[in-house]
Amino acid sequence: MSKISYEGRVVIVTGAGGGLGREYALEIARRGGAVVVNDNGADCRGIGSGSEMADGVAAEITSAGGKAVANHEDVGHRDAAQRIADSALSQYGRIDALINNAGNLRNDWFENVSIEDRDSMMSAHLKGNFNVAQAVWPHMKRAKYGRIVFVASAVGAFGNEMQSAYGVAKGGIIGLMNVLAQEGRPHNITCNALLPNAETRMVASMDFAEMAPIIPHTQKMGVSVSPPFVAPMAVYLASELCTTTHELYSVMGGRMARAFVGVTEGWLGPRDAPPSVEDVAAHIEQIRDVREFHIPSSLKDEFRIVAEQIVAEQIVRTGS
Repeated sequence: MSKISYEGRVVIVTGAGGGLGREYALEIARRGGAVVVNDNGADCRGIGSGSEMADGVAAEITSAGGKAVANHEDVGHRDAAQRIADSALSQYGRIDALINNAGNLRNDWFENVSIEDRDSMMSAHLKGNFNVAQAVWPHMKRAKYGRIVFVASAVGAFGNEMQSAYGVAKGGIIGLMNVLAQEGRPHNITCNALLPNAETRMVASMDFAEMAPIIPHTQKMGVSVSPPFVAPMAVYLASELCTTTHELYSVMGGRMARAFVGVTEGWLGPRDAPPSVEDVAAHIEQIRDVREFHIPSSLKDEFRIVAEQIVAEQIVRTGS
């Protein structure tokens, strides 16, 4: 396979001042892409601001002969997100891809989560992904080309204790990706979501008690839980070679895997009258059985799947 090139492409990477975002930006630049390095300079909790982080990564890229411009906007504000898109257009004249990576982290037991902490994570993650995607969307539609990588989390897909607000925000990103993948398909805009796992300053900010159950597993994974092991998947999803859309990809400890939401074959109950609660109880194991399942591509597709099940059942029952 020929080398994946970003020559002539312009990519916005939010939260690119450190950790995973920095790795994404550096790898794209190594492959010839021009990068808008966005980072508002806040700490892991989303507090504070500054230009040093974005400036440092942009300088690292340009000193190596690459193309980059720093941007210090806060993705949680719609007008700021528009300025991120405008920065790419004014500097390079186009927007080909977006890696929506910016975020923060504030963990606590559900009953203790403050409104401030909840809203901070909704702003950085969910509103941030929405705002920047919306800012670049018209330009990608006009160009009939775009690649958007939404950085979600296994916490949003599967859950994790002490991360209720973070999980809600990241789960909402998955919902956004699901819709935009469908709206983008006619315009050659692919939308996928990444569930990355790596030791970064954000992970390091977690309390030891929170990390204790995970530590034995990460020790077995060694350096494979570092950001450079995650970057290849993100950079692939943002590239021209990637034509898949509407998918989730997990990266953890050197393993890359597709994650998905599926619907079991289930129990096809009566359709002339509602089933009773007792009917549900009697068939719950069949409803839960995961040996056969479907992966609907949309709400409409799930209707199709069920309609086909009904037709198949009628053929078995009546012979026609």
